[in-house]
Amino acid sequence: MTIVLIACIAALAATAVLAVAVLFVRRSQGAGEERLAGVVAEVNERMESMVRDLSEALERAQEENRRTRVLGELGGSIDLDEVLNRTLEATGALPGVDAALVTIDAGATPPLVAAVGVTLHESAPSSIGAPPDGSTPRSISISYAYDEDQEAARGPVIRGGLVVPLASEGEHLGYIAAYSHAGLEQLQPVEAHELEELALRAGPAIENARRFREARQLADLDALTGLHNQRYFHEMLAREVARAHRYSRNLALIVLDLDDFKAINDRIGHLAGDSVLAEAAERVRDVVRSADVACRIGGDEFAVILPESGLNDADQLYKRLQAAVSLRPVGQAGRLHLSAGVTELRPDDDAISFFQRADEALYRAKDAGKGTVVAVAAVPETEPGPWPRTAPGQAGS
Repeated sequence: MTIVLIACIAALAATAVLAVAVLFVRRSQGAGEERLAGVVAEVNERMESMVRDLSEALERAQEENRRTRVLGELGGSIDLDEVLNRTLEATGALPGVDAALVTIDAGATPPLVAAVGVTLHESAPSSIGAPPDGSTPRSISISYAYDEDQEAARGPVIRGGLVVPLASEGEHLGYIAAYSHAGLEQLQPVEAHELEELALRAGPAIENARRFREARQLADLDALTGLHNQRYFHEMLAREVARAHRYSRNLALIVLDLDDFKAINDRIGHLAGDSVLAEAAERVRDVVRSADVACRIGGDEFAVILPESGLNDADQLYKRLQAAVSLRPVGQAGRLHLSAGVTELRPDDDAISFFQRADEALYRAKDAGKGTVVAVAAVPETEPGPWPRTAPGQAGS
């Protein structure tokens, strides 16, 4: 809108100047049509040049305002993913940049990487080392070469990159990389300067967000067992229930506890009992799949959320958990056994009803003789009983 307004004003000015020129020429003795045409052409050329200059200046000002806004917003969030996305947005908006990548390799195993417009195998900025003298460069230029067959097969490829180190309080964090399909000549020194400025802003923002994430992760863990805690369990259960309903996915839940743990505490003391809990939790953690969410939800009670799983999957996991805990002694407590309640999500479930059904099944399992699992199917039975049952000291069947 502003550019159109400028163009209109310039056009009116040109018209006014042209009118004046016409009057002047007409009053001039001996002035001919050629002189008039020359004056008109010169005025038009100057006005068009002025409009172009004004439009370019306005576009530069708008781009600078946008960059300033994005840079200012970097420190406006403590969510690490959002800070990384804003950093990528600011990098990708630099002139001549076709792709961008941010990698954080300090304190992250494996390195944390975010990218736009480039696949991770197309560049490896984390492999770029410092010079032999140990100094840290302000920026590193990279050229990429391809054989003809490879280039023909892949289409547009990254030909040049500019990598700038990320740091916070003098500590190395990682790198920001900007890439071009046209090569290094498209990444001019001015872009290097702007990328360095971006890195100065992004480094502290990324480090603050990373520390917040680490603190939040620690807050989600149970200090004794290292499993997720009760608060995290209920948050994750609500999230997984909502996701399963939204996408018509399976979801199973196991709620279990150690049989006769109060008597064990009374016999060996609470300090030794804590050690037993920690070791039992470690065995649980070793058995569950990476997609499962294992939590300590109180005392000697645990729960495992099983995304994309049904009743049979949960029963198989219970068998493995029972075997892991009972087949060899756990500290001073000797051999332990687990009782469990197992269920799967029903269409009318919310997180509360889902958990309550598994919890009630656990109490029925303990009443049935302990070392037992009670499974409640997605389709309710009239009088569901323990399924399957196991005698104390045996794995589930």
